Amino acid sequence: MKNPDSQTPPSLEGFLKRLEGLMEKGERLLARLDPPASPPDELFARHIAFRWEREGRGGVFRIVRHPDLVDHKELFGIDNALEILNRNTLQFVRGLPANNVLLWGERGNGKSSAIRGLLRLFAADGLRLVEVSKEELWQLHAITALLRERPYRFILFCDDLSFDESEISYRELKAILDGGLEVRPENVLIYATSNRRHLLPEHFAENLSGTEIHPEEAVSEKISLSERFGLRLGFYPMSREVYLEIVRQGAARRGLRIDGEELMAEAERWGLRQGGRSGRAARQFIDDLSGRLALEGRAPALTLSGGNDTKSALTNYQRGK
Repeated sequence: MKNPDSQTPPSLEGFLKRLEGLMEKGERLLARLDPPASPPDELFARHIAFRWEREGRGGVFRIVRHPDLVDHKELFGIDNALEILNRNTLQFVRGLPANNVLLWGERGNGKSSAIRGLLRLFAADGLRLVEVSKEELWQLHAITALLRERPYRFILFCDDLSFDESEISYRELKAILDGGLEVRPENVLIYATSNRRHLLPEHFAENLSGTEIHPEEAVSEKISLSERFGLRLGFYPMSREVYLEIVRQGAARRGLRIDGEELMAEAERWGLRQGGRSGRAARQFIDDLSGRLALEGRAPALTLSGGNDTKSALTNYQRGK
């Protein structure tokens, strides 16, 4: 006969199983709360483009295996901005003083493409691009801590950046740019794009008498973020001539068999439907036209050339190592 004192009551046994399950969940949760692990240098030696992604309370550098390596020669109407951007980046990869950069202005005119194209030019010199979304800006200090002291030059790429008045994540960006207690790593810069010049919304009422005793201070607070970018490059509405030149060049590269006047007329109509002329609208028009003419047998049945461009640029990067 079994000793009744040696048997575990059913209620206690169920409690112990639940406790064991909770402890396992707690261990998994604590593991997720650990600070992000430091990636090996080999990761940055073998790859040139990354995306920072949240994982638990930390994050990881996800490899972008097929980066869009834009050729700056295909960007029209922004020569001055490209010259300044390339010079600043050259200073940076050579270990010379350089500035954080804000590219602001008209949508679709090459702001993001200008930054992505820097990898084609400078990857062989140790440049690496890390895309950081606005939602992850609160982790900027953790990201820069992982990149500090590494033998590469990192651009943190924040695309289409803007903030509402209720958001506070822009304060983390301000601290990294200038004004924080910690010195920014000398091998890290921030390049951002925005449709807004000052990143935060501005209202006419702020220039009039309102509830604040010193309204000029509220205005100053809003422009202080953009002013912490040492270089601020404006991208303005595209002229008709530049828009049509992009179309002509795109049609020539694709080998499209179409009358010049017909091409220009269709491009103008496309721009009106898209709500304005831009480099993006021109490229979208060429993609649409290429497909339609290929169906009619008036153009080669080509796929988009981005994959070949990327492969070629990565080959050049490997040769430069």
